Amino acid sequence: MHFRIVPERSLVACPGKNWPCESTFDAFRLFWCTCLSILTLMVCAQPVAAQFRLEKHAEGVRVFNDGTLVADYLTKSMSKPIIWPLVGPTGKQMTRAYPMVADSENEKHDHPHHRSLWFTHGDVNGTDFWLEGGEGGITEHLEFTQLEDGEQAVLATRNLWKTAAGEPVLSDHRRFTFGGDNHARWLDCEIVLTATHGPVNFGDTKEGTFGLRIAESMKVDHEDGGKIINSHGDEDSKAWGVAAEWVDYVGPVDGETLGIAIFCHPSTFHFPNRWHVRTYGLFAANPFGVHHFLNQKDPTAGVDLPAGEKLLFRYRVLLHTGNTEEAKVAELYGDYAKTEFPDLD
Repeated sequence: MHFRIVPERSLVACPGKNWPCESTFDAFRLFWCTCLSILTLMVCAQPVAAQFRLEKHAEGVRVFNDGTLVADYLTKSMSKPIIWPLVGPTGKQMTRAYPMVADSENEKHDHPHHRSLWFTHGDVNGTDFWLEGGEGGITEHLEFTQLEDGEQAVLATRNLWKTAAGEPVLSDHRRFTFGGDNHARWLDCEIVLTATHGPVNFGDTKEGTFGLRIAESMKVDHEDGGKIINSHGDEDSKAWGVAAEWVDYVGPVDGETLGIAIFCHPSTFHFPNRWHVRTYGLFAANPFGVHHFLNQKDPTAGVDLPAGEKLLFRYRVLLHTGNTEEAKVAELYGDYAKTEFPDLD
């Protein structure tokens, strides 16, 4: 058994060898080298964070997630800006194509003013912005105020609400933030309404306000049967008109169970909003409607917004896989409700 002195290293005998094992030093060096190699492999194996990219075009701005189209913000679809299509985490469109596709197949061609995703109201100073054509109001796109790519995409706009005769009623500033992971995509929608052209009254009507028209196959009335559930556990038609923190609409899309949940943020005006959510596929948060939902004969006086004042609305649209429980909708809402957002205006 042989030994030799190695400065600043511990020595251990190596039977059958003519030199010692410098075990403490070499073992630690081998250990840390191995750990570094494993860590490097783990880091390299992790998926790269999803990247969103915005692309302007003549009609608006397309949103891409890792090169795949997930949404298109259209500045004018009949009488208002909309977002269509809206593509879920498995690559399937989750809102109705009609009337943007006039001859769409396997869809009910009703309510042509239900255009994928939109924000309007049925009585604003006496003008109906919910319906289209005739004396209905028009929401005119003015400008994009922010277009930002990255791990999230941010798109912000300014718009002017006008009567059919072109008289200005109010202005809005909207910010849409797109994000996602392997199980869900989400869209944070923030809207500030400002009484820039005098006082505004928002009438008490069920026809409003932050609206979606879900994919035809997801609706409760479809032969395969979708499901509506809110934060109180009310299901299907029982969720209509109920004030709730969130509502989830789940159903089949091309052989998969998918869902669209809308979260109402605590900072939203008249939180929690009532929900104009129907078994035929309409899905809307309504902060102004009362008497229809409560089955009262006469409408209330509505909501008055003095000249120069603002109203704030914040919603998250969560496009998820699986049912409400599998997607952990209630838990995700809890996280969203704690989120703080930078000021929009």
